[in-house]
Amino acid sequence: MSTIDDLDRPRRTVPPPEDRPLDIPDLAPDVEAQLVARLLSADFEQWSTTVSRVGFCAHPVRLVGRTDTFAKTTGELVRSYSSSDEPSGVTYKRCGNRRASECESCSRQYAADMFHLIRAGVAGGKGVPASVGDNPLVFATLTAPSFGSVHGTRANSGRCRPRRDDGSRCPHGTTVRCMTVHDQDDPAVGQPLCGDCYDYDSHVVWQWWAPELWRRFTIALRRAVAHHLGITATDLPDVASVQYAKVAEYQLRGAVHFHALIRLDGPKTADGFAPATAALTAPVLAGLVQHAVAAVRFSAPPVHDGDAARMLAFGAQVDTRPVRTSRRTDDPDRELTPEQVAGYLAKYATKSATDTTTKNTHHLRRLHATAGRLARQATSGPSPELAINPDGPYALLGKWAPSLGFRGHFATKSRRYSVTLGQLRRARQRAQARIAEANRAGERLDLRQLEAELLADDQDDTTLVIGHWAYAGSGWANDGETALAVAAAARAREYAQERVADRQHRRMKGASNASTKIGTCG
Repeated sequence: MSTIDDLDRPRRTVPPPEDRPLDIPDLAPDVEAQLVARLLSADFEQWSTTVSRVGFCAHPVRLVGRTDTFAKTTGELVRSYSSSDEPSGVTYKRCGNRRASECESCSRQYAADMFHLIRAGVAGGKGVPASVGDNPLVFATLTAPSFGSVHGTRANSGRCRPRRDDGSRCPHGTTVRCMTVHDQDDPAVGQPLCGDCYDYDSHVVWQWWAPELWRRFTIALRRAVAHHLGITATDLPDVASVQYAKVAEYQLRGAVHFHALIRLDGPKTADGFAPATAALTAPVLAGLVQHAVAAVRFSAPPVHDGDAARMLAFGAQVDTRPVRTSRRTDDPDRELTPEQVAGYLAKYATKSATDTTTKNTHHLRRLHATAGRLARQATSGPSPELAINPDGPYALLGKWAPSLGFRGHFATKSRRYSVTLGQLRRARQRAQARIAEANRAGERLDLRQLEAELLADDQDDTTLVIGHWAYAGSGWANDGETALAVAAAARAREYAQERVADRQHRRMKGASNASTKIGTCG
C-alpha cells in the first residue's frame, strides 16, 4: 500500500535531482546576469518554493485576490486564502499549455492526464470498471488523401520513388523519380516532388473540413455496426454503442491525420460500461472501421467565386489494429498493449501545430500562404465594397491559417469512453489538499482507497466558496528566472524517467530472482 509515509523511505537507487547540477544552455549575457542574480538573492528559497508549487511551469499566470470558504448552515468563515499571504504578494497558477514546445512541465502533466484518461477506457480504473478491457478494441489511424507526390520513407529501407516508366517527368518538367533512401530526419521527407503539381488549395480545404469528415465517420461506423448486427441504426443503442478517444497529429507534409482508440460496448446502461455483444470481435470491428472510412464523403462548397466544389474523403492509407492481438512495429513478438497505445495517444496529444507547421521549408511556407490567400478570397470580392460570403463557411479561415486550416480539437473523446480531463484535474486538486492535511496532522493516507471519492462530482455541499481574483500578468519576472524554471522542469522530467526505469529494473530483477528460486525448488 502506497502511503504518505512511504515517501520518506530510502528505497530509491536513483540519485536525487539536487545532487546533480541543472543543464542550462548558453544564455545571452543579460539573461545570464538575471539568472545569477536570482540564485544569489536573499529570497531565493522562497522563490524556489513558489516555482516548485507550480511544477516549474515556464509561463505561470499571476493572480491577486482572495478566496473565502463559509459554512452554509451557520455562515461561519471556515477558512480563507489570499494572495497577500504569499511572500511575493501574488498567487502563481500553472499556464496549463498542452504544447511541449511552449511549456514542458504543463505538457507533461497534460500528457499524464491524457494517458490515464485513455488507459482507463481500455483497461479500467479511475471509476471505469476493468470489464471494459474485455470489449473489442481497435487502434485506428485515418490519414489525409494525396494532394501530390511527396518524398517519404519506405519499408525495409526502400528507395523513395523508384519509378522506371518512360514518363519520368511531370508536365512542369520535374522528374517524378527519387532513388534516395530517406531517413525520418531527412529535410526532404514530406516535401513535394513538384510544387507546381501539388494541389495546395485542396490541401487547405481538406484540413478545414477534417472535423466534419471525422463526424461523418463516427456516424458511418455506427451504421456499419448496426448493419452487421442486422438491426437499424435507430435500434443500435439497445444492443451496442461505439466509444472512442481520438487525437490529431500533423504529418511531415503538413496534413492532419487522426489516431483513435475505438471500443465497442454493449447497450447503454446507467454507468455506460456494459459488456459487448458476442457477435462482434475486435478483428470484425477493425474491418467495419475500414468499411466506414471508405464510405465517408463530403461535398465541400467553393471557397470563393470561380472556385470549384470538392468531394472530400479520407486517404487510402488506413491502419486498423485490434489491440492485444496485433503486434508492435518495434517488437513483432510482443502484443500491442493498452498501455502502449495510451502512451502513443498521450504523446501525440501534446504535439502542436507549430511542432510541424513552423518548420522553415518552402512547402510549409506555401501552405501558409495558400491558407491566407483563401481566407482573403473567402471574405472579400473584387473590391472592398463587394464582400463575398462574409458569414460563409470559410469566414474564420484566416483565424486558423497558422494551423494550415485545421480548426478541430487535438484531443476528443466520446461521452462514455472514460473519465474527463476535468474530473482528473479536480481529483488532483483534492488529492493535493488531502496530502497537505495528512502531512499537517501526521496521518497515513492511502489515495487509492480514496480514488472514487476524489473523482466524484457530488462533493461535500456543506460549504460555500466565494472567490475574488484578478489577472496580474503572466510569466516570471525576467528571462533569467524563466531559464531556471525550464531547466528545473527538464531535470524533473529526467528524474521521473530514471525512477520509472529504476522501478522496472527492480521489478524485472525481482521476477528473475523469483523464477530462479522456483527452479531451484523444483
